[in-house]
Amino acid sequence: MSIAREPELKDVKELKELKEVKEVKEISTKYLNRDLSWIEFNWRVLEEAQDASTPLLERVKFLSIVSSNLDEFMSVRVAGLKDQIKAGYTKKDFTGYTPAGLIKRIMKRTAKMVTEQYKTYREVTRLLMKEGIVFTEYEDLNTSQKKAMDAYYHDIIFPVLTPMAVDQSRPFPLVHNQSLYLAVLLVREGEDLDEEPYFAIVQIPSNLARCIPVPTRSNSKKTEFILLEELIEHHIQSLFSGYTPISVHGFRVTRNADLTLNEEGAEDLLEEIEKELRRRRWGSPVRLEVQEGIHPYALAQLQDEFEIEEQIFEIDGPLDITYFMKLASSLNGFENLRYPRVVAKYPIEFEDETDFFSILKMKDVLVHHPYETFDAVTDFIVHAAYDPHVLAIKMTLYRASGKSPIIQALARAAESGKQVTVVVELKARFDEERNIAWARMLEKSGCHVVYGLVGLKTHAKITLVVRQEEHTLRRYVHVGTGNYNDSTARLYTDVGLFTSNSVIGEDASALFNEITGYSAPHDWQSFAVAPTDLKDKLFELIARESEHARAGRPARIIAKMNSLSNQEMVDALYAASQAGVKIELIIRGVCCLRPGVPGLSENITVRSIVDRFLEHSRIYYFENGGHVDVYLSSADWMTRNLTRRIELMCPVLDRDMKKMMIQILNVTLHDNVKARELMPNGMYTRIKNELTPYRSQFEAMRITSWKKLRFES
Repeated sequence: MSIAREPELKDVKELKELKEVKEVKEISTKYLNRDLSWIEFNWRVLEEAQDASTPLLERVKFLSIVSSNLDEFMSVRVAGLKDQIKAGYTKKDFTGYTPAGLIKRIMKRTAKMVTEQYKTYREVTRLLMKEGIVFTEYEDLNTSQKKAMDAYYHDIIFPVLTPMAVDQSRPFPLVHNQSLYLAVLLVREGEDLDEEPYFAIVQIPSNLARCIPVPTRSNSKKTEFILLEELIEHHIQSLFSGYTPISVHGFRVTRNADLTLNEEGAEDLLEEIEKELRRRRWGSPVRLEVQEGIHPYALAQLQDEFEIEEQIFEIDGPLDITYFMKLASSLNGFENLRYPRVVAKYPIEFEDETDFFSILKMKDVLVHHPYETFDAVTDFIVHAAYDPHVLAIKMTLYRASGKSPIIQALARAAESGKQVTVVVELKARFDEERNIAWARMLEKSGCHVVYGLVGLKTHAKITLVVRQEEHTLRRYVHVGTGNYNDSTARLYTDVGLFTSNSVIGEDASALFNEITGYSAPHDWQSFAVAPTDLKDKLFELIARESEHARAGRPARIIAKMNSLSNQEMVDALYAASQAGVKIELIIRGVCCLRPGVPGLSENITVRSIVDRFLEHSRIYYFENGGHVDVYLSSADWMTRNLTRRIELMCPVLDRDMKKMMIQILNVTLHDNVKARELMPNGMYTRIKNELTPYRSQFEAMRITSWKKLRFES
């Protein structure tokens, strides 16, 4: 007779996972939920912070990214769900969730993630200490260090602080979105501690360094830091003379940060967005983070003020560890704790030429960032700005860097008399203020600044240069998958196509005319444009593969994107799978398609790569019976991209450039180091095989060198 045993920890974990799988199947057999899928993506980011093979300071950065990702998710997606619940909306989405049911599942999964994140934080800080990077507490400083930190507090920090009491005559002050505060409980000196305490808050100044360098100890090579809030907490008595602090704990509120614009009723969209940005400060609270061990009275005060009962996270560690990113980037030395430096190559086609236009007359050029430098794109626009034969420059700007040379070039071109039209997307989330500044600067320089179409974000990435050449005009076009941002181009993988193809040039002109004028929808020769016809074009291409499969011809789809959440697109892929089309999806983030389900999606695989660079390129491959079509695009297969944005999909027509795009896809599909595969249950597992380890982003660096050899041969 067998004796029953207590389940081991591993068994318990497996039982929980099986239970989660069962719950998923009960809710929906066809689709994965968008928000739950996003949480799984952020888990993959956290796994990079946990990966011992990732250099230590890079693990620090991944931890920071987990936090910044969660901040945006809470302030937009969770905020939207709370708005639906408040409005009494109870209808299920296509994945089977009501807003109330979904938010419960989100909070449960997110709470588990945050616990794991801070467990990783403690492990990483221990490892940093071994490397000589130490986060210390005030009590652990020696006498000379304490003296230096006391002086820093009184000279630099104290004058900036404002203690804010909360009582009958002083209502609760405005607490800013995602700012760090201290909740302070006090009693009058000499009063009984059993009396109801006084309550006050102190904002941690965001314009001071969060990590304060501590003077080095004698005979020590360690680099020490103390957190700003730790120093303020130690000196909290200096802000409340006559009172005794009995509890000091940090807290942080995340507010609804999604803009609600009345675009049709707005006389000036720029002014309307500026008003909404000011209103964002008063957005309804959606999450409250507090330090673990916070006094119950202080927590009750915060809950009452913010009207939050469930979305509360008790944090065992410093709140808001997004500061880790700046610290890891600014530390001098410690190169052994970072990824090796990548020197982006200048595209070989332009390397020995100062005239971009003479090259592009002869052939198209494809650039793969960040392995090839974004300087080529910047130089193309600067070259056009100064070329006396260029008559006009038109481009879209969704996001740009803080000191964008492209902005400067466009202003210079306008000042020199060229016709410069810039479509600035004012509604690019969390970049609104920066884009407003660019819009005003460009207008002052004489550029025609257009804010796009009412109700639509302009997300297409395209530049059109019109040049006078002998007795004709020639159009030069750059189309990309990423923003015209020289900073993120060093961190994101994207592709950009330079071409003087006349058909693409004519479509580019028509696109700008639609955005800036009253042109009727164009009969595109090469482009597919959202929201008018991109989705229909994709349906057509997917259906064509199904026809090839049924006829026994080669049929295959490879689609690389950031997210797949549109139900109709998922259904179209399911239908193609059932017709026998082999479908390989490379999706970094959200995926609502459930792969590998017999009779539904057994011909579909989904993989995600989270690595050193953010996978951002959108590339779409259709076998077409052996006559391969390849496209680059600004659009993911999400409802917002296909129906509420101006998006662009452009074919790659040059045979060599098409081969290069296919090579990029093939390299990605062979990754067995950083790739994870999506399982039918919605979970991801690392791809493991007996093949030699193959890391696609590292291989892409080598392939750029191969490109040089290919063009020299």
